[in-house]
Amino acid sequence: MRFGNFPVSEVLVEQCLNIAHELFVSQSIDDAARAPMLLLDCAGGSGIEDRADSVARLPVSVSDGINEADVKVVLAESDIPAEHHDALVTAIQSIATTARECEARAFEVNPLVVLADGTACAADCRVTIDDYAVFRHPELGIEIARELDHPATELERIAYGVEQADHRGTFYFAQLPTDGHEDTKGLAGFHGAGGGGSMMSMDAVTNEGFTLANFCDTSGNPSAAKVYRAARIILSQDGLTGYFGSGSGVASQEQFHSAYGLAKAFNEMNMSLPVVIRLGGNAEDRAVEILEDACRDLPANVEGYRKDDTPAFCGGRFTTLVQERQDTSTSNDLSRSVPDYVGGNAEAFPIEGGHVWIDVESCDAELTAKMTDWSSGLLKDDGTGRPTLAVDEEEVAKADSEFIACEIECLRVGRPVLFVDLPIAGIDTDEGAA
Repeated sequence: MRFGNFPVSEVLVEQCLNIAHELFVSQSIDDAARAPMLLLDCAGGSGIEDRADSVARLPVSVSDGINEADVKVVLAESDIPAEHHDALVTAIQSIATTARECEARAFEVNPLVVLADGTACAADCRVTIDDYAVFRHPELGIEIARELDHPATELERIAYGVEQADHRGTFYFAQLPTDGHEDTKGLAGFHGAGGGGSMMSMDAVTNEGFTLANFCDTSGNPSAAKVYRAARIILSQDGLTGYFGSGSGVASQEQFHSAYGLAKAFNEMNMSLPVVIRLGGNAEDRAVEILEDACRDLPANVEGYRKDDTPAFCGGRFTTLVQERQDTSTSNDLSRSVPDYVGGNAEAFPIEGGHVWIDVESCDAELTAKMTDWSSGLLKDDGTGRPTLAVDEEEVAKADSEFIACEIECLRVGRPVLFVDLPIAGIDTDEGAA
């Protein structure tokens, strides 16, 4: 059973309640006051936004909770009989205590009700736990520390695992409802970088008539490895007609790291879907050159743009490329491939999350000298013109992005002798060739 784009795993059947009175109670963190704040209205249910003037704002002590006298003043001005006030005060104090204990960013009970027999009861409740506190509350059974409007999908769980394993930069991924996308220009995989710029870029794609399959953000100076994994996860969605990436355009992060990660993902998948990527920010010229040059032999058109190219312009290019591809009926097959020497007699050494493979038999002194530079000195000539490690295994283990850069630079000169194998659990059928 599905609801929109998401599977239904549970159906909640509620008890029918004989309600006499309804209240709205919500505790959240007031960022300006840097303290908890309770909102209380003695008329619950829908339409609370339209009754803002009637909502009482009560400060909450971090140590002592609600001031019961403040709550009683609000209740005294309502039409709720006085004999029910003590039960409501106790319930509201419990709400504040529970919010503190579970470290909630927001704890809304709407409505808190008084039943015909005088019992106070939370008829409905929504709780948002602080993302950074989730690890302290395994008893809550939260799968991923993300505020989603649906149960986490398998790809969202995989993406969250990637983020938790690699804290270089940020990676956020959420799948979006796609009902009715058959009546649009197609389903677009979206890859943003920076919140505000990503929103503008999403608007640019939807304004062109596409449906977004997902929201994704890799920002805060992400590693090439993290960008690579993000791209692989985006491309794991079914039915995509293209891949659109665009961020703020003024990012301070070096854009070539993202270019290396994207180029690796697109080459590994032998990309056949049209791609438009806006790499605005530091070193954007180098980033665009890397991306387009490394992807020049792919079946798909891969175009890179800079900060002066507006999201709307890039959206227009995306439309053109998608239409051109549809006119030529290019295959939509996306499957991961690795070089033949992976798993064979090539040299291999482990890194975090995978292995690096080097076809040393195909190397010579000239290429090895370049690989030394491309790997930031992690490789050296072994004396026979072949590359070998120049540092210890502990330093190498954390150098996935440096080796991705080396892999793509080898590809650009037509000598793909190095491959970084980073299988993604849950997506790739195996756990790596080594």
